[in-house]
Amino acid sequence: MKKPVYKRVVLKISGEALAGDKGFGIDQDILNSIAGQISEIHNLGVQVAIVVGGGNIWRGRNSKQMDRATADYMGMLATVINALALQDALENRGVQTRVQTAIEMREVAEPYIRRRAIRHLEKGRVVIFAAGTGNPFFSTDTTAALRAAEIEAEVILLAKKVDGVYDSDPVLNESAQKFDSLDYIEVLNKGLGVMDSTATSLCMDNSIPIIVFGISTPGNIKKVILGENIGTLVRGS
Repeated sequence: MKKPVYKRVVLKISGEALAGDKGFGIDQDILNSIAGQISEIHNLGVQVAIVVGGGNIWRGRNSKQMDRATADYMGMLATVINALALQDALENRGVQTRVQTAIEMREVAEPYIRRRAIRHLEKGRVVIFAAGTGNPFFSTDTTAALRAAEIEAEVILLAKKVDGVYDSDPVLNESAQKFDSLDYIEVLNKGLGVMDSTATSLCMDNSIPIIVFGISTPGNIKKVILGENIGTLVRGS
């Protein structure tokens, strides 16, 4: 049996991925599928930290008439809802899980403490980082990059609805070409939208590779963990 090529990972799940075809809210079947895939890699001994987005509930940057900081804080709360749902789905599968939030809400989750998060991982618990960085104007992509650097993760697994990085939107352009690999500078110069520029720069500065892949295909997370060549790899040249 193949062994995992990574010991500690940060899995970034977009909020839109949790919505499935509904486009809004949480699709329970999708949630269960993702939890099942996470359980699979957890059982392989991989230390898994998760950053989840909130775009299936609220996207602050799309609110034109609201104060940006207020809209972003609302988005952070949306990520907590998704984190709690994912925690419930994982624990239904016997996977011990802790939610840590960048905004304190002790009745529902732990506050984010770096050393405690690392200790949870070492004890075999899945840790879900919610509420972004706790600051407006920073995306959950940036949260994933920041937390990956803090906990010394080996890779960021960027789980999206599309199966990799393309030169244009594959939904709108059937002729869009998929990249097998890219370096950070290409992503920034071409504006490919893998992650926002702040997150990409943070990964580049800390030499954290990013693997972009489709979450909708069951088993994809395990394939990435076992080193199979799917999706798009972003790293230094």
